[in-house]
Amino acid sequence: MSITRRSLFLSLPALALVRPAMAQAIPLAEISGYFNSFTTAEGEFTQINPDGSLVTGRMFIRRPGRMRFEYDPPERALVMAGGSQVSVFDGRSNQGPNQYPLRHTPLNIILQENVDFQRARMVVGHTVDGDVTTVVAQDPDNPQYGSIRLNFSANPTELRQWVVRDDTGAETTVILGNMRFGGQLSARLFDVSAEMEQRRR
Repeated sequence: MSITRRSLFLSLPALALVRPAMAQAIPLAEISGYFNSFTTAEGEFTQINPDGSLVTGRMFIRRPGRMRFEYDPPERALVMAGGSQVSVFDGRSNQGPNQYPLRHTPLNIILQENVDFQRARMVVGHTVDGDVTTVVAQDPDNPQYGSIRLNFSANPTELRQWVVRDDTGAETTVILGNMRFGGQLSARLFDVSAEMEQRRR
């Protein structure tokens, strides 16, 4: 697997008489509230990389600012966000992780302490197709860092998938399994120094 550096309608009035009412997009305030309603989450995921390869694994989130992607064997890579940094461990190397600022990735948008999709110039797309609402967001101050496309199902509002588009245009898709919220997640899961020490043993 190759993990890159910053590798988820109108109808005519007459037709309304014979067609069901079209679904409404989930409001941005409700989508913001979805993220702000939890501190911790975990679940399985399937990832489609920019080269088309597919891997699976387990994801952990501890807001604000912390996330961990553990990949299933034979893949030994690990991606961690913590301490305002993203660290990418290459399972085939004994060297330390490649690191870059979390704010340089669109994932920072959903890991902030207060997620606000109503912030000016953050949302550049907000559409509905059937029962799926799609939101495309970027850092309004640094759009060059890329964007994140989030797909939600409705009733109840649930995040199902995101696609991160990095500053090179490469896209990485993450499809979420059932997520569990509110559990106790150790800070060690997001501690880069502890992970480095573990890998040296």
